Amino acid sequence: MPATSASPTARTAPAGPAAPAGPAGPAIESVLESISAALAVLRPRMDAVSLAIHARPELKFAEFHARDVLTGWLGESGFTVRVPAGGLDTAFVAVHEGAEPGPCVAVLAEYDALPGVGHGCGHNLIAAGGAGAAIAAVRALPAHPGTIAVIGTPGEEMGGAGKIRLAEAGVFDGVDAAVMFHPGDRSLTGRPGLAAAHLRVAFAGTSAHAALSPWSGRSALAGAQLFLNALDTMRQFVPPSARLHGIISDGGQAPNVVPAHAAVDLYVRDGTAASVEELVERVRAAAAGAALATGTAAEVTETGPLYAERRDNTVLAERFAAAVRALGVDIAPGDPRGPAGSSDIGNLSQLLPVIHPYIQIAEVGTPGHSDALREAAATAFAHDRTQVAAAGLAWVVTGLLTDPGLLAAARAEFTTVSTGGTD
Repeated sequence: MPATSASPTARTAPAGPAAPAGPAGPAIESVLESISAALAVLRPRMDAVSLAIHARPELKFAEFHARDVLTGWLGESGFTVRVPAGGLDTAFVAVHEGAEPGPCVAVLAEYDALPGVGHGCGHNLIAAGGAGAAIAAVRALPAHPGTIAVIGTPGEEMGGAGKIRLAEAGVFDGVDAAVMFHPGDRSLTGRPGLAAAHLRVAFAGTSAHAALSPWSGRSALAGAQLFLNALDTMRQFVPPSARLHGIISDGGQAPNVVPAHAAVDLYVRDGTAASVEELVERVRAAAAGAALATGTAAEVTETGPLYAERRDNTVLAERFAAAVRALGVDIAPGDPRGPAGSSDIGNLSQLLPVIHPYIQIAEVGTPGHSDALREAAATAFAHDRTQVAAAGLAWVVTGLLTDPGLLAAARAEFTTVSTGGTD
C-alpha cells in the first residue's frame, strides 16, 4: 500500500482547509472551515482526554476511567449522556438533538487497551478524536437537523464484541450511519477486515506424579501441544487469506504434576463469516483427534461472538478523504487484498453504512498492537493527525445531516452490497 508523504517524526500542525476534491461547493467548504476552527479551540482538551486515557490503560469492560473522562467532556459540551448503555457498564450514549427532525449519525469511540501492551492500538486517539469530531460538528452547525450521537463501544479487543452486544441490545436502532477512524502506520480510506471466531479448546486429563507414576496420568498439556501441532499442519491446507493463531492459556500448575487441565485460546480468521465457520469445524476435528491420541477429552467453546467481515462505505469514505486531503494529509485507497485484522465493527457494517478509515500516526512499518505504536499514540504528531481525522469525521457527519443526497447514496451502496450486487 502507498505510504503517506509526511513523516511522523516531526510535528506538523494541520493546515487550513484547501478546496476539497469532489462535489463540494462554497457552503460545504465553509462548514469544513468552521469545523477546523472549532477543533483548533478544542485541541487542548482533546489532547488531555487522549493522554489521560493513554496513561491509564484499561482492559475490555473495565474502562471506567476512560468512560468517565469522555462522558464528562461530552456532558460539558451540551450532549445528553446516558450511562450505562445496552447492559454494559462502560458503554455510553451521548446525543445532541437538532433543531428539527433528521437523520441520526453516530460517531463511535473505542477506548479499551491490550494486556501487556496498553494502548498499542491507539484507542486513546479513537476516543478523543471521535468525541472531538462530534463536538466540533455541533459547534460548526449549532442548528443542525437530526441527531449527532457519540456511542462509547467498550471491549473491541480480545473478542469482547462491545458493538455486537450493543447492537443486540438495540442501541443502534434508528442510527442511519456510523463513523470512526483508526490510527496506524499509513493513511487509508479503508482496509479489509477479516471475520474471526474466538475459541477456547479445553483439555481434561488425569493428574499423577510426573516422576513416580506418570503412566497413571493422562496429560491435558500433551493434548494441547498435539492440537497446536495439528493446527500448524493444517495451515498448509487452508486458503491464503485464513489465519489460525493462539496461545496456551493454561498449561498446568507444577512441573512435577501431570496436568489434568490445559487450554488453548485461539482465533480463526478468514475473509467471510461463512468460511470461518467451515474452518472452525476443522479445528473442532483437530481438537477431537488430539484428545483421542492423548487419552484426554477436549471441549471447544466460543469466548466471544463471531466478528463478521467489514464493509466500508466508499461514498462516505471518499467524503472523509476529501476533507483529510484538504487539510494537507495524503490518504490512499486501501488494498482489498492487503493484510487485515478483525473488529466488531464488521458486524455493525452488516447493519448500516459505516466507515473505518486509517490515519498515519507512526513510521511506515510500525506494527499494530506493539510497544512502538503505543509510544507513537502519545506523541504530538499523533495528536496533529487525530485533529485532521476528527475534522474528516465531522465533515462526514455534517454532510449526512444536511445533504439528503449523500445519505441516499450511502444507503444505496449499502443496499447494493448487502444484496450481493457488487463485491
